[in-house]
Amino acid sequence: MTVVRSRPRRPSSAHTKPDARGLDLVGRRPILGGPIEVTFPLRPGDRALVVAGDAIVAGTTVAERLRDPRFVQLGPDATAADARPGQRWMTSGQAGVRLRRGDGAQAGELLYEHSGRWAIAAGEHAEAIDCPLAGVVRDVRPGLGIRVRAQGRALLGVEALGDPTHGRLSLGGERQDHHRTGRLRATSLDVGLTGTILVIGSRVDAEALTRARAMGVRGVIVSGLAGKERRDFMASEARQRAALHKLPAFGVLVLDGALRRPIAGPIAAVLEALSGANVAISIDPPALVFDEPALEVPVTPADHVRVRSGEHAGEEGRWAGLAGTRRFAGGTFLEAGWVVLGDQAPIPIPIADLERFA
Repeated sequence: MTVVRSRPRRPSSAHTKPDARGLDLVGRRPILGGPIEVTFPLRPGDRALVVAGDAIVAGTTVAERLRDPRFVQLGPDATAADARPGQRWMTSGQAGVRLRRGDGAQAGELLYEHSGRWAIAAGEHAEAIDCPLAGVVRDVRPGLGIRVRAQGRALLGVEALGDPTHGRLSLGGERQDHHRTGRLRATSLDVGLTGTILVIGSRVDAEALTRARAMGVRGVIVSGLAGKERRDFMASEARQRAALHKLPAFGVLVLDGALRRPIAGPIAAVLEALSGANVAISIDPPALVFDEPALEVPVTPADHVRVRSGEHAGEEGRWAGLAGTRRFAGGTFLEAGWVVLGDQAPIPIPIADLERFA
């Protein structure tokens, strides 16, 4: 006997009762997370100014970073017998032996011992590493990093560039949907945005990022950052670090990836609620951190889905049930679901291309 499997029929666009069957197959993306642990990396020679258990506030200097560290080998009797890697060393008349160009160091971090001689990382110029958020220091490991448990909640992204920073959140546009779909242009920036973190939308270029930093903007939140803009921004950051005059910290938080698409509606609703509040951008992990206990997060309908890739990437709609196995571009057969985009009739979209929010 032959069994014939019928393909699910296309639901009517006027269908008012949601069909939740198969919705659990769509991947869930959390909108907000609980307290996170933020990491500030330390290189050899960097000096931590806090210890585990310290309570800190936004703007606290947690470490000093050497601009141009160099390695110096000490004499055989320059350290104590119980010296350990990671400890601070200061000269007290001992003779140092140079490994590279430059004079002997006055202070540095012990790295390793070889043939009875210790090597240290030293340098003349140090820069402050400020923590942009309040929290408690959980761990300090010389040469590795400082972990701080942040106070408040976090909106996670996929990548963050630049330095950790904090400021007042600004939607950066007059139109109601500009912060979701708009583009940051260099000519639209002025000194009135000094000290703010801008929510841009779907597109930004390297020139606008450079001008934003020069105008005193502390950070930018964008849905996608293309590869060229990312490379140009990182090159600009390298030039800024090499300059003698250090500018205030500036960070870029990318919410989705490299493709140009609007900010997801549920995430945009959270950003709208945070407009005017003090927030921080964390680099590791990439997140927007805020401490607003009274913030009410808008409730997202259970059947709300977003297309994260494919032909309709960035569009949002309503789940209308399973569509079975369907053929898509390239002759591939994928499990799909019916999705209502706007006022259109339901269309099949691969389940792997969808996401829902929790």
